Amino acid sequence: MSDMMLAVDESAKQTPNMVLAQKLYEYELQTKQGLDSSVLQAEILGAVEGDDMAPFYKELCEKYGWPLDEAKLLAMTTKNEKEALDTEAKIADAKINAGDSEVLELMSTKALYLTKIGSWNEAYAAFDAIISKPKVGAGKKIDATMAKARIALFSLDIPKLKELISEAKRLNEAGGDWDRRNRLKVYEAMYLMAIRDVRQASTLLHSCIATFTCVEICSYSQFMLYALLTAIMTLPRNELKKKVVSNPQVISVIRELPNMQTLLHSIYDCEYALFFESLMLIHPRMVTDRFLGPHTTYIVREYRILAYAQFLEAYRSVMMSSMAQSFGLSLPLLDSELSRFIAAGRINAKIDKVGDVVSTSRPDKKNAQYQEVIKKGDALLNQIQKLVRVIEV
Repeated sequence: MSDMMLAVDESAKQTPNMVLAQKLYEYELQTKQGLDSSVLQAEILGAVEGDDMAPFYKELCEKYGWPLDEAKLLAMTTKNEKEALDTEAKIADAKINAGDSEVLELMSTKALYLTKIGSWNEAYAAFDAIISKPKVGAGKKIDATMAKARIALFSLDIPKLKELISEAKRLNEAGGDWDRRNRLKVYEAMYLMAIRDVRQASTLLHSCIATFTCVEICSYSQFMLYALLTAIMTLPRNELKKKVVSNPQVISVIRELPNMQTLLHSIYDCEYALFFESLMLIHPRMVTDRFLGPHTTYIVREYRILAYAQFLEAYRSVMMSSMAQSFGLSLPLLDSELSRFIAAGRINAKIDKVGDVVSTSRPDKKNAQYQEVIKKGDALLNQIQKLVRVIEV
């Protein structure tokens, strides 16, 4: 790991508190499953009270039907109002007795405090006031836009997040520095994971492995979990070796991630039974993660397709019983899964159940590309024809 990476304090305070966002996701998951969520509820309320999040406390009580403690709410609200009055007084004084930079710093303090207590609309407005202020540098505008994106990430407001990331990228291209561009890649990768664009998310995550500083979003170990899970799914085996298996940053961290080393090396070393076993061990971790959880079924399916396709790539034909043994599966289960993936066009093979054989077929890439062009061309022509009819009307 680089010296810069070692210098990063992963316990740095996140604003808003992304750990709280994760706990809320786990609480909702446990509630839906009918499990006892009282421990998580207590942890959430403890975090809310610790940061005096009066607006967010009211929101949570309304959303989840929790009893609202009026005394607790009053105490937190009083602290919020005092902090707001103090900051406004400092801003007013700075406008008279200090310069623009001091005023801007106090405006940032106000916006971050509103973010910290969960007053999202007021926080957005406070950051907008910074962005629209005359003579504000590109760096401050980018920071304010990325701070707004963190609020959207906290609540996973996907339309808002998409809009803010696009704006931050535009500002970065106009006048951003390396660090802001690098951190913005992580923001975008989280957005892409949330909308299930795993391939693009993997590209961005991998580009930040050696230079990760985005602790306001997640810890380095959590970041590496996302980077490894997406890389295994999307990288060809030869690239997986060069970019991940032999990567010094990956080697230094992967032992800290339960079962990830086994998952990575088993698929690379073609130990398929071990790969499936480690995948099932990692499954509970994926289910409870707020970015991965909604897509766990998809991720597991893609991993299984990857393993089957990689196994079959080495053979023209193979005995079903032999393949089932290699994967540690029963013959009926393997037959069911292969049949489903072959029918969906995800695996190029045929099953001879009488002969207990799976025969692979090498797709004609040029012909497939030609058919894809024809398909897209037909779709484009249909859209043009519809547009022409609308214009004529």
